[in-house]
Amino acid sequence: MKKLKIAFLLFIIPFSLFTLFTGCAKKEDTIKIGVAGPMTGDQAKMGTDLKNGVELAVSEWNEKGGVLGKKIELFVEDDQHDPKLAVTVANKLSNSGAAGVIGHWNSSASIPASEVYKDRGNIPMITPASTNPQLTERGFENVFRVCGRDDQQGKIAAEFVAKNLKIKKVAIIHDKTTYGQGLADEFKKALVNETEVVYYGVVIQGDKDFRAVLTSIKDKKPALIYFGGIYPEAGLLVKQAKELGIKAPFMSGDGTIDKEFIKIAGKENAEGTYLTFSPDPLKIPAAKSFLDKYHAKYGEHGPYSIYAYDAANILLTGISKAGAIDGKKVRDAIHILAYDGALGTVQFDKKGDVLKAPYIVWVTKDGEFKEFKQTTSD
Repeated sequence: MKKLKIAFLLFIIPFSLFTLFTGCAKKEDTIKIGVAGPMTGDQAKMGTDLKNGVELAVSEWNEKGGVLGKKIELFVEDDQHDPKLAVTVANKLSNSGAAGVIGHWNSSASIPASEVYKDRGNIPMITPASTNPQLTERGFENVFRVCGRDDQQGKIAAEFVAKNLKIKKVAIIHDKTTYGQGLADEFKKALVNETEVVYYGVVIQGDKDFRAVLTSIKDKKPALIYFGGIYPEAGLLVKQAKELGIKAPFMSGDGTIDKEFIKIAGKENAEGTYLTFSPDPLKIPAAKSFLDKYHAKYGEHGPYSIYAYDAANILLTGISKAGAIDGKKVRDAIHILAYDGALGTVQFDKKGDVLKAPYIVWVTKDGEFKEFKQTTSD
């Protein structure tokens, strides 16, 4: 029996050591990055666009050998645009050893998730789409965004309404989310004295019937209705407003500029809706290579596909420049980057905001989104 025990130990110890060391090697032969957003549910289209943009960038790096001599492994996580679930996702990605995260999509998810990434080793987080100013106003050096801010697009929208459309009465509604309310408030704050807010109210994200709110708005006779929120509610609001005989056009922000909005509202109902977003990538020479590859692999790009692509490339370039996956080193490398990508040159200020974030006004026409008037905000 004693000889059997000795033989067993002689067998199991080398095997255990082999497993230990090969297991460690396996963990270290890839560099992990995460992508987080609403992959399921009513905003899943945005999550898919986000994932596809990151996936394309990762595949290109891997075709060239990866980064720091290692292949890149992508972890996709679904936060369902829920703040609490976003924290769970952030902890999961942190525990997985992610060297950085592209996401989240919604401001209400990015803000609480960023607390986790900061506390868990300054893991760099680059959001392609979260526009609430508060995200970068807290002094977190590991947090970046490649998009603009709501105080920028809110100002552009207000100036357009007052100076270009010469609107005297507006109604403002929002979906009570961090993004929606923040954008609506920035729009309201930027309105000039000549434009009166005759109604300011709330709808609940996920609801389907907004006729009571719209009836109250109709009685106030606004010349325009501004909505801070996302396309599922925006589409229903526009559709139901037309059904109630409200002729005032709608205006909204970047969360609405997706073809799902036109699909939900109906082509005729959506006609004439104004939106703020960045310039059309089809008109950006630097974007052509990205668009050709994206269209060949995934079909039509979404509004934030290109932002996700550049965000992923910035993160991976930061890792390459840092020569390590240490959060602070990568963070510092990203801060001094001048990255020439599909959107053009992207650089960040001390807060993690892009140095230049142009917004323009779009309008829905003939079932498409078309640039209406280009303008920029300081």
